[in-house]
Amino acid sequence: MGGPTIVSVRKIWDRGAHNAFTDLVRFKDCWFCAFREADGHAGSEGRVRILESADAAAWTSAAVLRERDIDLRDPKLTVTPDKKLMLLMGGTPARAQIGGQRQPRVAFSQDGLIWTRPQPILSEGDWLWRVTWFRSRAYGISYRIRSSRTWNIFLHESADGIHYTLVSPLSVPGKPNEGTVRFLPNGRALALVRREGGDATGWIGTSAPPYSLWQWRSAGVRIGGPNFIIRSDGTMWAACRQYDNDAPATVIAKMSRTTLRPFLTLPSGGDCSYPGLVLYRGALWVSYYSSHEGKASIYLACVKL
Repeated sequence: MGGPTIVSVRKIWDRGAHNAFTDLVRFKDCWFCAFREADGHAGSEGRVRILESADAAAWTSAAVLRERDIDLRDPKLTVTPDKKLMLLMGGTPARAQIGGQRQPRVAFSQDGLIWTRPQPILSEGDWLWRVTWFRSRAYGISYRIRSSRTWNIFLHESADGIHYTLVSPLSVPGKPNEGTVRFLPNGRALALVRREGGDATGWIGTSAPPYSLWQWRSAGVRIGGPNFIIRSDGTMWAACRQYDNDAPATVIAKMSRTTLRPFLTLPSGGDCSYPGLVLYRGALWVSYYSSHEGKASIYLACVKL
């Protein structure tokens, strides 16, 4: 059986000095893509731009969210059970090191154009990186850097996307941080987590409800910006930054409960990746950023699985 193939790739935004850290969603028969605009990868005030498209070809700017002297970064889009767009963001003082004095933010919209003011959630020092709605609850992995050696991750849940309770600490060593959690129809959870310590390979975790006991295995590859989807037939596809001979690229990988096997490299390089994923009409649509053509810009790929 053949692997995935690229149907199309197009650059959809490059007007900011540095455009990065994407997510993608379909909402009310339209496409929405969120990303951060700033002067550089880190260390400056970042704003979140939302693009809208009816056909995934022509894109317009729908909204820009910002906070004075705050770096809003890694925006993530989901659709809530009551049919609103939810935007999750990390928030850090613009001149601070990543991880210092940070606190997640959330905003909501009925149409993708008008948004509530970003409000802080969880606690200072947390970074809730992505949430997935399952059975009317939002589940997400947050990480906290307590020292240069002590990085911890936690699973949280929420009924409204604003107020969260701790489900369980996740016992992943080696400086775990960015993580995505998804669910099988039977309620079993799977997670893909980035690690910076030890052998720096990503880890895959599985757990049955109530998600307090997890089994973890190395994915075998170093990853950044991990994201994955589960198809209706149970097969899983991931997208992430892969480091191959110190040459980063954005890859599509076949994922199982124990392995991550890269299949396809999207046109990318340098400062890149952080994909958003949408399954639509039998294809995998991937938003991502890359600097392989110069400055970091936003791209959209359509991949046949």
